[in-house]
Amino acid sequence: MDKEKGLWGQINEGIHDACYIWAKEMKATVKDEGVLIFFFLVPIFYPLLYSWAYNNETIHNVPVAVVDMSHSQMSRQFIREYDASSDVKVAYKCNDMSEAKDLVQKQVVDGIVYIPADFATRLNRMEQTAISVYTDMSLMMTYKAIYQSAQAVASDLGAKMNVALSGNTTHREDEITVQPLAYEEVPIFNPTGGYGSFLLPAVLILIIQQTLVLGIGLAAGTARENNRYQDLVPISKHYNGLFRIVFGKSMCYFMVGAVTSAWLTLAIPRLFGFPALFRASDLVAFLFPYILACIFFGMFVSCIVRYRENVILLVVFASLPLLFLSGVSWPQSNIPGYWQGFSWLFPSTFGARGFIRINTMGATLLDVRPEFVCLWIQAIAYFLATCAVYRYQILHTRRHALERLEYMKERAEQAKKKDVINSQKGN
Repeated sequence: MDKEKGLWGQINEGIHDACYIWAKEMKATVKDEGVLIFFFLVPIFYPLLYSWAYNNETIHNVPVAVVDMSHSQMSRQFIREYDASSDVKVAYKCNDMSEAKDLVQKQVVDGIVYIPADFATRLNRMEQTAISVYTDMSLMMTYKAIYQSAQAVASDLGAKMNVALSGNTTHREDEITVQPLAYEEVPIFNPTGGYGSFLLPAVLILIIQQTLVLGIGLAAGTARENNRYQDLVPISKHYNGLFRIVFGKSMCYFMVGAVTSAWLTLAIPRLFGFPALFRASDLVAFLFPYILACIFFGMFVSCIVRYRENVILLVVFASLPLLFLSGVSWPQSNIPGYWQGFSWLFPSTFGARGFIRINTMGATLLDVRPEFVCLWIQAIAYFLATCAVYRYQILHTRRHALERLEYMKERAEQAKKKDVINSQKGN
């Protein structure tokens, strides 16, 4: 019976200590401006800015310079049809490439279309010809508009030439010549073909991870700075246990992560009209292990990195590579195996893949089972790793406490001996 009471007493004490640590972490979060910025302000305002920048999804009337060296009826027809497309606008007609390059360098136009001198001659000889398109590859949306418009006009002119040479007698024969197999192009999961709908879901998931890791790292750095021995775990009776520390801190971070995740995954896509085909139950069930994995990953990293500034540099530097390694902006099949293995260390890899399938493609939790299982594995693995590093921190703190106690005892004994000597001299 005594053992039972002792066990229940320890459990009750552990729960009270965990709640004390949770409350203390919440107070420290509110008081620390740096932590507050990364926990709340960045997740709230950064997605708004990013979504607003790509809210138009597609761009129109991209200015282009045309260099027509052919000066033929066919080249003029190509220019008219190219200028008639909604995505581009023929802003300048230049005499040579040097003039067009000057316009690009001055950022007056975003691309150049070069029509060679033998353009019409080769077409009249029934030979293949070419039109050169020069674009700035650093601007993917303008590149897409300029290149695809030129490709569409070239295909249309080629179809018209095939009809003229076919010798057909009816319009139906002309239609079959132009399009032997009728098809309808339907862009699934991204109806507008926009850059925002394509990339933003992965960015939102990455923001959850990066802000949690940054906030946890800054909070750990503050705790070290406020400690006399630069220890992560303070000397206190409430911190006398491994699991109460880990659970107390993680409860605070989970509350923050749940609020920011709801804002990023539920509110942002609907505010800006991005695809949102998820079911709430599947999304919540998927985000639960993802938030846990991010929290324990951040707690593990915070034990390794000692200074606040190092956490900021490390996490911000890793943001863009992690976006590429997630397999969203770059095909997963083209990523080397060793880089794919490296990406499995980060929750954002499986989080981005699963969230895109649930949110953009309307997948169920069963459809993203591999990613869901991997997130649970990461959450458990990083929980154990966090417990290991915090165990080391607790032992480190206890050693410093014992050293401090021995020092105080020595000081007390020296003071006592000094008082005895002074009293003997006085007698």
